[in-house]
Amino acid sequence: MENNIDINRSLITQDVIDLYHNFTHGDGDRRKFMKNLSLMVGGMVTANSLLPMLESNAEAMITQPDDDRLTTGDVTLKVAGKDVYAYAARPKDAMGKLPCVVVIHENRGLNGHIMDVARRVALEGYMVLAPDAVSLLGRRAKDDDEGREMIRQIDAEEARQVYLIAVDYLANHADSTGKVGTVGFCWGGSMSGRMAVGSDSLDAAVVYYGGRPSAEDVPKIRVPMMMHYGEMDSRQMAFIPQYRTDLEAAKIDYDLKIWWGAQHAFNNDSNEARYDKKAATEAWEQTLLFFDQKLR
Repeated sequence: MENNIDINRSLITQDVIDLYHNFTHGDGDRRKFMKNLSLMVGGMVTANSLLPMLESNAEAMITQPDDDRLTTGDVTLKVAGKDVYAYAARPKDAMGKLPCVVVIHENRGLNGHIMDVARRVALEGYMVLAPDAVSLLGRRAKDDDEGREMIRQIDAEEARQVYLIAVDYLANHADSTGKVGTVGFCWGGSMSGRMAVGSDSLDAAVVYYGGRPSAEDVPKIRVPMMMHYGEMDSRQMAFIPQYRTDLEAAKIDYDLKIWWGAQHAFNNDSNEARYDKKAATEAWEQTLLFFDQKLR
């Protein structure tokens, strides 16, 4: 006989995942989302029991904040006169100068999961910086829900400046080789793509399930790109054919990968409903190989 966890998991259909995706990337109206979810799964009690599987679990992480192989700390970036918080990580015993990576968060600000990702990159021998764009508003979000609300208040160009400045910060750091890549997820994936168009200091860009640059901007892409998309992510899959055509026409150095059966946010191991361990592991291996080829 199935236990309650197994029964609940069986209720997380593609329609439920799509509903949650539309909530987190739409108007963020939690009351409306919960009402629609309860109608879909047969009641509010069941909807509440499914919610933890759909939302991120901050306790899920691969590296620990106190990992003794790393040196971590806080950095303050100056953006249009504002202080922007960034999390820094690097190998503790690294010899010589290091290649660098900017890690760009999802649409909820810099949270535990993205800081975990930054540490994973650092363990591969990189100096890493993960800025928190929502801190443009004068503080950091207290949780993912507030982060989603805050990110809607940020001017898109000002947010872009955060990451342009982060790239330049690393490129000119005394301990840097001058080689810098970006990797972004969802909102951050779109931003990583924008960096490929707009940063003179960037050497490589990785996009995880982010939006595409405009057709007019594709020919302006200046750096090699790697993109990862989940087959079940209908919003992103809709633009892939034309995006490929535009990239080919502009003769861009790119590698676009579709991970079959994977959802949007398939790399986020703190999200039980959408995390795909096989796709995430293989995509991460490809990302690290790409950085190794382009930044070393």
